[in-house]
Amino acid sequence: MSVGTYAPKPGAAPVGRMIAAQTALETRMLLRNGEQLLLTVIIPSLLLVLFSTVDVVDTGDGRAVDFLAPGVLALAVMSTAFTGQAIATGFERRYGVLKRLGASPLPRWALMTAKTLSVLVTEVLQIALLTAIALGLGWSPRGNPLAVLLLLVLGTAAFSGLGLLMAGTLKAEATLAAANLVFLLLLVGGGVIVPLEKFGAAGDVLALLPISALSDGLRDVLQHGAGMPWADALILAVWAVLGLGAAARFFRWE
Repeated sequence: MSVGTYAPKPGAAPVGRMIAAQTALETRMLLRNGEQLLLTVIIPSLLLVLFSTVDVVDTGDGRAVDFLAPGVLALAVMSTAFTGQAIATGFERRYGVLKRLGASPLPRWALMTAKTLSVLVTEVLQIALLTAIALGLGWSPRGNPLAVLLLLVLGTAAFSGLGLLMAGTLKAEATLAAANLVFLLLLVGGGVIVPLEKFGAAGDVLALLPISALSDGLRDVLQHGAGMPWADALILAVWAVLGLGAAARFFRWE
């Protein structure tokens, strides 16, 4: 009896192909979720347009959009890498999706890689949209694009680690409530819309938050044309190491 030839050959696909397929799936799921679109696209866009055209908050000298655009870009990163990822991953963990994916040929590290890549793809779309809106409102960005890119990557890593830590340790309902609450608190007190100087002595403490470091760093580069804001980059790097390290240590798949 001759041995049959099977085409395609049974077995797992290459890891790179699995990561690409999972990334595409994660991105489609994220973009189809109405709540996530509200957080990632609609709210940042409305805040940018509203506070750039209506004189509600004193943003200092110069045009309001020059102050607001970097902060809204930071908010967009937080909404996707932290809030959106925490909520989505928390409910995937609750419904057993992560447990089943963990038992599939896709390695767990590859699943987390796909989630991270999905976040990056979504952020590219967000930044492109918000940049177009800001330019339409008269924004004149300055500074080194490489410094902006590094800050965005560090901010993504910091918020992603915190989001995965929350999703992997809390119940899904608690993650939903906590992630939205943190989003609102950091929106108000993270230097996104209101300058940290308005908070008095508390501003020095608030400046250590990742959203404040990302907002201030982007503002230094894009509004003031500064070089790499190393102090803000260091704060983001510390949050990234702590968040990702804690997520890797304490994340529960079930």
